[in-house]
Amino acid sequence: MAGVDDLAGWGPALAEIGRRKEVAAGMGGEARLARQAARGRLNARERLAALFDKDTFYEIGALVGGTDTPPVPADAFVAGAGTIDGRPALAGAEDVTVLGGSIGTGASDKRYRLCQLARQEQVPLVMMLEGAGHRVTEQATGRRPGDLGGLVELSGLVPMVCLVLGASAGHGALTAPLCDFVAMTETASIFSAGPPLVRSATGEEITKEALGGPAVAAATSGVVHNVVADDVEAIALARRYLSYFPSSAGRPVPRHLDGTDTGPRRVDELLTLIPPDPRRPYPIRPVLDAIVDDGELLEIQPDFGSSLVAVLARLGGRAVAIVANDPSVLAGAINSDAADKAAHFLQVAGAFGLPCVFLADNPGVLAGSAAERAGILRHAARMYAVQHRLAVPKVHVTLRKAFGFGSSVMAMNPFDGQTLTLAFPSITLGALPAGSTASKIEDREERARVAAQQAKASVTGGARLAYDDVIDPRELRNALLAGLMLGAGRADRPGSRASRPGGILP
Repeated sequence: MAGVDDLAGWGPALAEIGRRKEVAAGMGGEARLARQAARGRLNARERLAALFDKDTFYEIGALVGGTDTPPVPADAFVAGAGTIDGRPALAGAEDVTVLGGSIGTGASDKRYRLCQLARQEQVPLVMMLEGAGHRVTEQATGRRPGDLGGLVELSGLVPMVCLVLGASAGHGALTAPLCDFVAMTETASIFSAGPPLVRSATGEEITKEALGGPAVAAATSGVVHNVVADDVEAIALARRYLSYFPSSAGRPVPRHLDGTDTGPRRVDELLTLIPPDPRRPYPIRPVLDAIVDDGELLEIQPDFGSSLVAVLARLGGRAVAIVANDPSVLAGAINSDAADKAAHFLQVAGAFGLPCVFLADNPGVLAGSAAERAGILRHAARMYAVQHRLAVPKVHVTLRKAFGFGSSVMAMNPFDGQTLTLAFPSITLGALPAGSTASKIEDREERARVAAQQAKASVTGGARLAYDDVIDPRELRNALLAGLMLGAGRADRPGSRASRPGGILP
């Protein structure tokens, strides 16, 4: 082997590159890295190492910032490629130990380069945020359309995940709402401007937590989808989320057929989990646990719009998106937040070919002055438009009731592109809940007759083919598997579905 003295003149250049890469690898120095660890947080390079499969990370742009005086290691943004569960992916992590993780021109270019590569190579992109936004000492003169434009252009083409792992402000924070899925840790925060700027602009005194902590970002504004304890859990969640999706739009949805619970089975416990009386509330999550493979669910936005539950799961080994009303919250009525959650969730599912399952049990969209002021008609209309435009297999099941527009947004309308439309026995349907409609009729016999007719909606619907079948609740899983089998050819055929024009709306 050739020694250092036998490098035919390459020695000095190799030594210089090695020195510069060593500076980049040192990040903000031992003291700042120690402080980051003392906060219970991983540093940028540790985060990327945890995201990618072991020893697969390949860094891009390590020398950016290296010619500055003094050097700015990797320009406070570590980026590169690797594999996640054996599949190629790209990721970038803001380095808060270097100039507070602020975004300089070089880092902006690297962010856009990741978007460009993700689109070119059709692989997922993960962004990890903990930074102060644009660097005030530099002008934003990087590549155009810039990293935000790159994210918009990438939307709907490859899965995009954002992890908020500390305080994220300004330009960097805008990454979150442009991604498909956003998770944050319990000690993180996200906002357009931090407390000092808020105080300067408005005089308001506020903490980072009150301005953009989990209680605000996940439960109130909905900017963030899920909250986890720490960096390790956030990164594990990102890997798990991506396991449900193909690497890019147009590729087959992943299938996991090596599990122990991928075949047909009756779910006898549904007779006790779902009371037949439509006026009795019950939680929907135990129902979902019982019907999906191995009881494994990934719920999206559990703390936002909680009268509707949106989960990723597997049925028969196939990844699916499930939207279900939760009668234990607002009787399952769909409010503006629930409609927004469902619309975004269905857009993402549709863009990447996941079959969509709708489990309806609601008294309609939420009524009342507060709901109207919140724009319930506008938000519900958007949800309806998204589900109507789905080009993926759709399976609808009316569990007990679905009234007014609440039935339409849950894909109950007959011949609306469903692969299969099902109902349980003794469902109640109508423009208004049965009790409300019947109570307006003065004649006692006529009132009883109308209520009885509404209570026979499953029989009537089946006779008119509004439902393809009326099923025993215990056969719910098997019926869903049958619907997914029917749509399998379309779901697995690359290029058979069109991504939503213009990408996925935040």
